[in-house]
Amino acid sequence: MEAVVAILDTTLAVIFTWVAYKTGAYLYKYTPYSYPNARIRAMEAKLLSGQKFNELAESRTLQNFVVNLEDTEYKDYLAELKSYSVEEIERALEGAMAGTYRLMYKILPKRSRDFFGILLEEWDVRNIASVVKAKLANEPASDYVVELGKMLPIVKAMAEAKTMEEILVILEGTPYEEPYQKLLLGEIDATSFETELYRIYHSKLLSYALSRKGEEKLILTEFVRLSIDRKNISTILRAKTAGMSADEIQTFLIPGGTVNLEPAIHVDSLDMALAELDSTKYGPVIRSVREEIEKDLSVLERALEDHIIERVAELDRFYPLSIATPLLYILKKEREVRKLRAMAKLIGDGLNPEEIKHVVGEVE
Repeated sequence: MEAVVAILDTTLAVIFTWVAYKTGAYLYKYTPYSYPNARIRAMEAKLLSGQKFNELAESRTLQNFVVNLEDTEYKDYLAELKSYSVEEIERALEGAMAGTYRLMYKILPKRSRDFFGILLEEWDVRNIASVVKAKLANEPASDYVVELGKMLPIVKAMAEAKTMEEILVILEGTPYEEPYQKLLLGEIDATSFETELYRIYHSKLLSYALSRKGEEKLILTEFVRLSIDRKNISTILRAKTAGMSADEIQTFLIPGGTVNLEPAIHVDSLDMALAELDSTKYGPVIRSVREEIEKDLSVLERALEDHIIERVAELDRFYPLSIATPLLYILKKEREVRKLRAMAKLIGDGLNPEEIKHVVGEVE
């Protein structure tokens, strides 16, 4: 009898230990996302509707455009405008985007917030590439600096540099020092330099994603690989339009995507490249905008971006307490800011409301 009791006690202890472990694992896995994701979903509900964009298109002046945004989350950023110019409004919108990244970093669990810090580094890549290209073209580099990124002080110092060699000193110790040195030595051109920057950035994103576990690894890895596909497909199609050879195209591609793009690289024309891509998983996306692609490749780029958002939205529905929720919000917020910036430019250029609605409706 005592032996039976001992066995039962041991069995119960094992069961309770297992239950405690599973409960602890569940709480560790999901509880940290409860508060931030609830807050993010409330923020998502405040994203601008199609009706609001139509109202903004009727603004006719930049001052009215700003006034029409006073009932939105952009109010505080626009309140600091020095003038109603396109440049000032763009800076305010960029500030709002930077504020969103800061908020994500503040409220998300420590184990996942670093991914958003890496995402922010894409703006460093854009800024560094823009400043260098402006310097090479003898244009005012500071005009091309977007007020976003983790390296903004370094980027601004680059823009103020008197010589190209001075920029090398400024970039010393950063991941971008080596490709810039190659550029100075004439080993690569400005376009290849930009590609090198994006390779470093996407490699860092993918390495981080692959270091995660469970659904976090699944979500982040798929997002990064889809983003690489989007960039590579765009590069191939623009290269085909420019008549570049397969060998030349290869030098501009970023490793880590989800599909084999070799067949599309080795054909002779844009039409043939699109036909090859049609047989990949991106076929439905391409067919949805096929008639417009030859006139404007950016139509496909936007469609691919929509595809990424739709896929992350699917993952968000399947994993509601996960990193998919903040990632989806960031993607939607960036699209919203991009549309507002486009609208400000069009109003500044004097386009009529119907033209603005048409153009901005395409900026997704």
